[in-house]
Amino acid sequence: MERMLELVNLLNRYAYEYYVLDAPTVSDAEYDKLYDELVALEKELCFVLPDSPTQRVGGETLKEFAPYKHRERLYSLDKAKSKEELEAFFARLVKQLGTLPEMTLEHKFDGLTLSLTYKGGELIKGATRGDGETGEDVTEQIRTIRTVPLKIDFKGLIEVQGEGIMRWSAFNEYNKTADVPLKNPRNAAAGAIRNLDPRETARRKLDFFAYNIGYHEGIRFDSQRDMREFIVDNGFLVGKRFDIIKGIDDAEKKLAEIDAERESLDYLIDGAVIKVDKVALREELGYTEKFPRWALAYKFAATETTTILKEVRWQVSRTSKLNPLAVLEPVDLMGVTVKHATLNNYADILKKGVKIGSRVLIRRSNDVIPEIMGVYEHTSESRDILPPEVCPACGAPVRKDGVFYYCTNTVNCAPQIVAALDHFADKQCMDIEGFSEKTAEQLYNELHVSSPVDLYSLKEEDLLELDGFKEKKARNLLDSVERSKHATLARFIFALGIPTIGKKAAKQLESRFKTLDALKAATTEEIAALDDFGEITANNVTGFFKDPDKLKLIDGLLAAGIEFEEEEEAGEGVFSGRTVVFTGALTRYKRSEAQKIVRSLGGQVADTVSKNVNLVVAGSDAGSKLDKARKLGIEIIDEKKFAEIVDNSD
Repeated sequence: MERMLELVNLLNRYAYEYYVLDAPTVSDAEYDKLYDELVALEKELCFVLPDSPTQRVGGETLKEFAPYKHRERLYSLDKAKSKEELEAFFARLVKQLGTLPEMTLEHKFDGLTLSLTYKGGELIKGATRGDGETGEDVTEQIRTIRTVPLKIDFKGLIEVQGEGIMRWSAFNEYNKTADVPLKNPRNAAAGAIRNLDPRETARRKLDFFAYNIGYHEGIRFDSQRDMREFIVDNGFLVGKRFDIIKGIDDAEKKLAEIDAERESLDYLIDGAVIKVDKVALREELGYTEKFPRWALAYKFAATETTTILKEVRWQVSRTSKLNPLAVLEPVDLMGVTVKHATLNNYADILKKGVKIGSRVLIRRSNDVIPEIMGVYEHTSESRDILPPEVCPACGAPVRKDGVFYYCTNTVNCAPQIVAALDHFADKQCMDIEGFSEKTAEQLYNELHVSSPVDLYSLKEEDLLELDGFKEKKARNLLDSVERSKHATLARFIFALGIPTIGKKAAKQLESRFKTLDALKAATTEEIAALDDFGEITANNVTGFFKDPDKLKLIDGLLAAGIEFEEEEEAGEGVFSGRTVVFTGALTRYKRSEAQKIVRSLGGQVADTVSKNVNLVVAGSDAGSKLDKARKLGIEIIDEKKFAEIVDNSD
């Protein structure tokens, strides 16, 4: 019994360090060994301690949920969706209190509200919110959640409230093997908690984020800060965001920060919760029939909605893969009219049960094309989506390889050629400025450019025949093509379009093999030995360099004058320690030139705006990147100021 108690305490501590603190102190193998020892002891003694980690795997299926009467009502929160509604909330506080009090701001988790009751330091009951007065007894389901402490230090009677959520990582992992994929983490969490089989709850690997104290005896809380301190001290998982705000401007700034960073979180939030910090002031403010007057839920624009799937178009990529593109009934999502969504592959279509004419659930993350998460409901118009039999672009037969379909015409299929040209010229590859997919289409359709080699024999008079090309634009493009002859080996490797080889992998190949000849001679085993490389990726590389058509392409590019140079090392200077993003049109500098200047003066360059960016240089017609930088409070300068910094850097 002493060893059993020791093992339970030890394993619960290790689980707390792993799941709550995200700072494991033992390996998985060590944990499993101790866990197996505990299981054996419990079998031998025919006894299980109430807080044993073996109780988290889920017990027998329940016949039904019993109702649970909350000791204190769980109120819902009044909501705001605009700056005006937020300001109105603040104005009401000032009117009632005479001044604006300090308030707290936390993530508004998007899951299922739960209330956990502890007595004598042990979890005795777990319940859903229900209607706020009566919920459902889901104690057995809640006991399976690893971040729910089965024992706490406080021995009085207390209710800890929070949110049951399913992380995106757990959601994606579950869907890899699920017969019926989950639609989103919110529904997945609610479905797991309200599933009569606790073993299914355990399989979904939920988490519990605590954020409030309900009914309590034997302890006093003067503020939200006191409650959070108690929650943390007793081993609960809490959200990373907990701000003290002191005014409308401060609140709006922090809300903008959270809105901008929410897509980088591993869990769903749909807004932020603002509360008056002091409990005494809360009591003075009181409640309406539905809401506390001292709290507000600020809701962000939805990242999900539903719409009708009108048709599916199969698009040909530069690697000859046919990708299904969903055509949707136009719908507004996060301020953008969405007309298309991705469906991944045909196996994904079958797994999700998606049909043309059905109402589907779509999700949009930042600027990424929305994805269809699943079917909301089928209609009388619903009909099956059929796999492609021929390439929609060239009419060639398709071949099936695993879950993907490919065009068998890899030489004369127009979309493949255009996409390959566009990829070759990309700024991450050969960095040909002024080149776009539209340019690639013009060159292919009107000048019969069908290979990157052809780019190096273009003449000004050829370009002047194209719609939209004047002398300056033609000359700029030709100058950029000429500059692209001096590239790093990594950029060249990436530009070749080897399947599964991205920017990072190309750099690894350059670092390992140094020269193009050495890479061409490398074996599958040598390449597969690189970090994050596997047999499939290695075979893609060696297969590419064995293909006569690919070798002819490479020889043609080298004959055109392409030479390899070393990557410029970052220098030191006024941009040291800073990450810079350029957006909009520059006039004094070319984009690539300005980026090189930043690197030479010690800085780093990023393509997208995030909280890790320190400076944004905005040219004319700057768009969404500039808006996001303003939301995040990032320093913004124009090109003139940038030039002054550079000129004075000596």
